[in-house]
Amino acid sequence: MSGRRAQAARNDEVILQSARAVFVADPSAPIAAVAEHAGVGISALYRRYPSKEELLRKLCLDGLKRYNAEAEAALAVLNGGGDPWTAFEGFLRGLTDADTHSLTQNLAGTFTPTDDHMRESARAEELNTALFDAVRNAGVIRPDIELNDLTMLLEQQTAIKIGSPERISELRHRYLTLTLDALRAAPAPATPLPGSAPTARELGERWMPRHKP
Repeated sequence: MSGRRAQAARNDEVILQSARAVFVADPSAPIAAVAEHAGVGISALYRRYPSKEELLRKLCLDGLKRYNAEAEAALAVLNGGGDPWTAFEGFLRGLTDADTHSLTQNLAGTFTPTDDHMRESARAEELNTALFDAVRNAGVIRPDIELNDLTMLLEQQTAIKIGSPERISELRHRYLTLTLDALRAAPAPATPLPGSAPTARELGERWMPRHKP
């Protein structure tokens, strides 16, 4: 891309990252809060996204595409003869890193979906079913688990918000490891937990005011 187009692409990425941070934290926040977070003028933001709803649509469409990419990668492992449990675990860890379910939990119902959303959602359902059936047929997950249980388990992960982004990621993977052990069909040695449990200080800091009055 030319210098100007490359800069526009970088600006757009900054806006989307800021929009995700702002709206996941507070879906009712005004679009001006995104411009402030991104360090751009409100007019520059409106040139790209003429309304808050348009920005929300873009965030969630990108989230759906990332979700589908993770599912496709897992199915590619399976179709290539890879280990079913490794593919399944990689899928859930990829979604945890992408944090796609924070968008679902916080932004569902805040905008009107488009045909693109419906198409990607239908694709997600198709991929989910194929992946889940393959893993279940391989006998690596407990038989009483249903596909939609996984959505609830992943949404629970999004409630973990302690410390820096790196610490949040570490804790989410720690508890995902516990979840994965609970999902396995056959008894196996406990997987070592990554990271460390929250400290009393980390838990207590959640009660401190985020902004001075």
